[in-house]
Amino acid sequence: MSEDNAEQRPGQRTKTLRIGSGAAWWGDRVEPAGLNAERGDLDYLCFETMAEATVSAAQVRARRDPTFPGYDTYLDDRMRAVLPACMKRGTRIISNQGWINPQGAAERIVQLLREAGLSGVKVAAVSGSLITERVLSLAPTILENGDSTETLKDTLISAEAYMGAEPIVDALKAGAQIVVTGRVADPSLFLAPMMYEFGWDALDHAKIGAGSGIGHLMECGAQITGGYFSDPGFKDVPEPWNFAFPIAEVEADGSVVIAKVAGSGGAITLQTVKEQMLYEVHDPANYITPDAVVDFTQARLEQIDRDRVRVTGLTGKPRTPTLKVSMGCTEGFIGEDMFFYAGPGALRRAQLAKRILEERFKIVNLKAEDMRVDFLGINAIHGAATPKDAPEPYEVAVRVAARTTTREEALKVGREVDGMAVSGVGHTGKRVPHQDRTREVIGVWSSLVAREAVSPLINYYTS
Repeated sequence: MSEDNAEQRPGQRTKTLRIGSGAAWWGDRVEPAGLNAERGDLDYLCFETMAEATVSAAQVRARRDPTFPGYDTYLDDRMRAVLPACMKRGTRIISNQGWINPQGAAERIVQLLREAGLSGVKVAAVSGSLITERVLSLAPTILENGDSTETLKDTLISAEAYMGAEPIVDALKAGAQIVVTGRVADPSLFLAPMMYEFGWDALDHAKIGAGSGIGHLMECGAQITGGYFSDPGFKDVPEPWNFAFPIAEVEADGSVVIAKVAGSGGAITLQTVKEQMLYEVHDPANYITPDAVVDFTQARLEQIDRDRVRVTGLTGKPRTPTLKVSMGCTEGFIGEDMFFYAGPGALRRAQLAKRILEERFKIVNLKAEDMRVDFLGINAIHGAATPKDAPEPYEVAVRVAARTTTREEALKVGREVDGMAVSGVGHTGKRVPHQDRTREVIGVWSSLVAREAVSPLINYYTS
């Protein structure tokens, strides 16, 4: 907490709470997190680094690589960028960088604290979201197709429930200055400090809905400060190479001002806030989170200053009796490669190359559930909907991909593309395949489990 609130008891806060974003996904930039830590005057800094498939991908890697620690591979970079400034001013850190090993992540953070000469810092690890061994008995139905989850038995590699803010609040009450979690819903990371500082009851769905709505605005980082927004000539923002992550200035009544560090790039406008408010929201009146069902339809937005938008009227409905579960399953392999043509006739040569590959895949008996040859810049995005009179390109990248049941079949894609270098079309530009051209496919399915079936566990460590 900031120094002027250091002696304040939890649940008694009356002053504005400042919560900053530190990441919006695993591959996000580190520098804006450091900027928020150093110049954001924050009470809390929250990192969101998990996507739907993160846990499943981590489980696959852990099976292949016994040295993989199971937490965010950029944990060291992120913590080193923010720990000195956060610990100096008392900014607490909340992060879901624990992935499939929150305890390991907490232990690593303790090591980094000690390396930085920061002793006596309490770190909490929140686990319990992984329910792989129990999911088939707890979650009977696949939401996407209505089938029994038993149909996934032979391919299931992980299952994780989306926990809410309450275990994080418990860790804060126990004095944790850093809380690292596994699968916790994105908005819940930001909601937890509001519940703790303002004393919001977990069943006060109006307040919890407002806080979860604020969490949704914050969870995608720079998307609300102009990232993923720019469209030159239509939606311009200043210095898009210098986006800051947002800061939420939250009041005890659930109202908020979305802001950013002064002098940073990007912009916070009614447009950027509205786009993020509706991002990935199917029903604005019923946005389901573990903590409450958020209602965005009563929200009011006001541009009160440059790069400052006030949001009021966020509310919610009672939380559901169930929690969402994501189940990761192995679903075969993809073989993929690419080659290039340039200059007059590039498209004509690419079209002949496609025919050659289709015939050669027959010769080698490629067993593929799906196979595509796309021309990047022509039809790779719109496919059959591409206009017939699309302009002739000056250069074309040919992307070849096939989905197979085995890695051996997927390897055939790269082998045949290699052959195009000397047994193909004139002027074929071939890249050197330094990278692996096959990858395992992780399918993600959803189900619901009873809330009481998921039991959080909190472990504590001190630097």
